[in-house]
Amino acid sequence: MNINFTLISQALAFSTFIWFTVKFVWPPLLKAIEDRQKTIADGLAAGERGRHELELASQRSTEILKEAKQQAAEIIQQAEKRASEIVEESKSAAKQEGDRIISGAKAEIDHEIFSAKEALRQHAAELAIAGASKILRKEVDAKVHADLLASIEEDLK
Repeated sequence: MNINFTLISQALAFSTFIWFTVKFVWPPLLKAIEDRQKTIADGLAAGERGRHELELASQRSTEILKEAKQQAAEIIQQAEKRASEIVEESKSAAKQEGDRIISGAKAEIDHEIFSAKEALRQHAAELAIAGASKILRKEVDAKVHADLLASIEEDLK
């Protein structure tokens, strides 16, 4: 056995192995590695986009929350304004109703006073007639005296 022949055949076998590996084994391995690198890069980019979108969504939700709070404050302010308007309208209506009731009561009181005065005049006239009839000791005609008192009252007025 010749050592040179062994070394040359081993070198040839090794060269054939390297050529076979570079030609058939290495391209699918490189493609698999490149695909894996691309998948990892895409995943990282998607993660970065997701983080960025999360930040944007957080900012948008904060803005929406501020707007909602502002709208709620405006609605509350409008409700309070409307409530005060309703209270003022109610006060005004109650005052008008109270004034109407008071004027009605005053008219009724005036009517009652007039009726009481008239009844008192009538009673005073009857007492005067009764007193005069006792003084004169005779019957006095009430109708004649009522007419006489009415004419005296007209003269006094």
